[in-house]
Amino acid sequence: MGVKNYLIEGVSGSGKTSVCTELQRRGYHAIHGDRELAYQGDPETGAPLDGSTHEQHIWDIDKVRSLATDQSHPVTFFCGGSRNFDRFIALFDGVFVLEVDLDTLMQRLAARPEDEWGGQPSQRAFIARLHATKEDIPKNAITIDGTAPLSSVVDVILENVSS
Repeated sequence: MGVKNYLIEGVSGSGKTSVCTELQRRGYHAIHGDRELAYQGDPETGAPLDGSTHEQHIWDIDKVRSLATDQSHPVTFFCGGSRNFDRFIALFDGVFVLEVDLDTLMQRLAARPEDEWGGQPSQRAFIARLHATKEDIPKNAITIDGTAPLSSVVDVILENVSS
């Protein structure tokens, strides 16, 4: 049996980075997708682009494929958001979406520095729209309450993982 791969998604501020760090702390192979796989590019072609719009925040598909086929870890978690997830979502054995209420989301984003995505009022308004429409979130995912204590969030994810 090959490695199992899981995607942990959600809008900016839902807790993906914190979950990834906690999974790593617990000894799991977890990848910070926004740090290790992301770049600004065309979601259809993957061609790099100048600029930094939400729609251009994509993951390197070849890197995702390479990590997903790595047999050296029994489970790998890919944590982060990508606007081209539809191009590689079939590689995952499961998808988790972290959900938070709007008030919690806005509090988390307001605490971010202005140079981090979600730190500016216009970005927070955009994220609030995505939160309301869920247009940028994978369908058929297991929804996890991202407002619960971090250890509980990770426990629930691990309870839903088959290794």
